[in-house]
Amino acid sequence: MNELQRIAQSLETPISKPGKASRPGRLNLYRIPWLRPLIESRWPQFLVRALALAGFVFAIAAGLFGSVVGSHNFAIIFVWIAWWSAFKLVFIPLGGRSWCSICPIPLPGDWLQQGGIITKGRGLGLNLRWPKQLKGSWLQSGAFLLIGLFSALTLTDPRVTGWVFLALFGMAIAMSLVFENRAFCSHICPIGGFSGIYAQTAPVELRVLDTEICTQHGDKSCYHACPWGLYPVALRDSSACGLCMECLRACPHDNLALNLRPFSADIGKPRTAHRLDEAFLALVMLGSVLTFAAVFVGPWGWLKTAAFEIGSWGWWGYAAGFLALNLLVLPALFSLAVWAGRQAGKVRLPLKREISNQSQSLLPLGLMAWIAFTVSFALPKLGYILGVLNDPFGWGWNLLGSSYTFWQPDVTGFSSLVQVALLLIGLFWSTKVVSELTTPNHRRTAAPVLVFCLAFTLAMLWLLVG
Repeated sequence: MNELQRIAQSLETPISKPGKASRPGRLNLYRIPWLRPLIESRWPQFLVRALALAGFVFAIAAGLFGSVVGSHNFAIIFVWIAWWSAFKLVFIPLGGRSWCSICPIPLPGDWLQQGGIITKGRGLGLNLRWPKQLKGSWLQSGAFLLIGLFSALTLTDPRVTGWVFLALFGMAIAMSLVFENRAFCSHICPIGGFSGIYAQTAPVELRVLDTEICTQHGDKSCYHACPWGLYPVALRDSSACGLCMECLRACPHDNLALNLRPFSADIGKPRTAHRLDEAFLALVMLGSVLTFAAVFVGPWGWLKTAAFEIGSWGWWGYAAGFLALNLLVLPALFSLAVWAGRQAGKVRLPLKREISNQSQSLLPLGLMAWIAFTVSFALPKLGYILGVLNDPFGWGWNLLGSSYTFWQPDVTGFSSLVQVALLLIGLFWSTKVVSELTTPNHRRTAAPVLVFCLAFTLAMLWLLVG
């Protein structure tokens, strides 16, 4: 077995057929003269990562040692209002996994593992391969569910936020010293799982231009340079690529492109692999945003109290309901919808494959739901950003001289309309994906999945708008 086949098999993705990979409707950003030097140089990316690292370290310090009042603490406002909102409103819908290219969490581990950041040297670590049995996004789904169980406290208690991010940094460093590449980012990080699955809808991709050149190139310099351990010619979508640009810098044939493309270019096509882990992650995202909307903007005070009182009988009930929704109810309902459509359309494909295919319709639905939730939860709190910049620890500082200046944006006049529009866009977008996945001879298969999408949209409308 040659090197190309071994790499492709290890990635569990088919090798692309030789030929041009570029398609109409793409704009190669790497060919823009003024942008190309910025992509080729590691310094701009490193400086942004270093600045982000300083911000998160400061947020951890503020969380652990600052005021316990969340609205007066830099950790809560910086992480869950400023960064988390930008992550969902800008980075993912416009850039896919663009945040991963500047994320500071793996930076210390990268430095130890590779012996440097700008230039590579002799690093530390065992460089073990990640166990094949643990590949996929199952652990990322579990990590997201774990955060969801304690979300009410994590999003409001600065100390919990500080410890959570300190644990993420520590885990990333530890895994870099044990496993090769960015094992934490690829298989554990809930942020990576969130951005990875929705990156398939984003208008950015990194792709090979001519697969024939890659096939004939024996050194595979792009594969060896990639900190994620990916081989670009084997990429089937954008869910795994962290857009670090190392493959572009390493390719001696200038055979890689950073493309602007149409939205949702990766979805709406039948898949041969039975990726139930991706389907489950998409359902976890739906269940989580439903729960977050119910707890943080819903009218039920008892539910919010139960979510906050960790360890109480009320919290155990909340945890049981949250896990039941994500592990049982939504997977069962979606599987039933796919099965019913399969029966109605007399489709002979295996049920697992149909679930994997039809789960693509959940991506636009979930992405728009998260954006709509952010509009209702985070945007009204943007006024706190100036306050915590002026007094990040809540100790009575006046760094900006703005103690008496407080700006509170009034979004009540348009937030409901924006949320309705976003949820309807998600529903129609998902309908389009279902239509693309359905052949003319099997139109009946689409109806149950569309009913599932409609029911989810109505539930979100009820929770956010009333």
